[in-house]
Amino acid sequence: MTKEEKIQLVDELTEKLSGTTYFYITDTAGLSVAQINAFRRLCFEKGISYQVVKNSLIKKALERLDVDYAPVYDHLKGSSGIMFGSEVGKAPAEVIKEFRKKFNSEKPLFKAASIDSSLFIGEKNLETLATLKSREELIGEVVMLIQSPARRVVGAIKSGGGRVAAMVKGIAEKAS
Repeated sequence: MTKEEKIQLVDELTEKLSGTTYFYITDTAGLSVAQINAFRRLCFEKGISYQVVKNSLIKKALERLDVDYAPVYDHLKGSSGIMFGSEVGKAPAEVIKEFRKKFNSEKPLFKAASIDSSLFIGEKNLETLATLKSREELIGEVVMLIQSPARRVVGAIKSGGGRVAAMVKGIAEKAS
């Protein structure tokens, strides 16, 4: 790869990283060609872009961004691939877990992730990321919690109203 091609790749990677709210860095070393193709296919099906990039080029692209990604640099060793593109930040973690389960593998390894500029580093964080709720899911839960007391009050009024009407009817019948 020529110097110009590397500069162009860093420019493209910087643009992609600045245009997304999250990215994951993984290691697929040791997977067969068929497994890597299956992993790429799974990523594609879930709307996630996966690209193997040299560690030095990933570092240069990250250095151009406004966020301090220094803790990630120590994990840019060996083979590295970068995942991004879907609107849901936990989607790559789910893809990694799904692939591992399907192929009974420990790969791809999770190196690091950035979600809304929060860093998650190391394999131990993969389960946490896979169970994160999306912004839309959290908003939906908050709306349901807000609506819940109002629904109970309306339900009590409706059921109480029926009882009041029955009592009024009973009193009216006794009076006649």
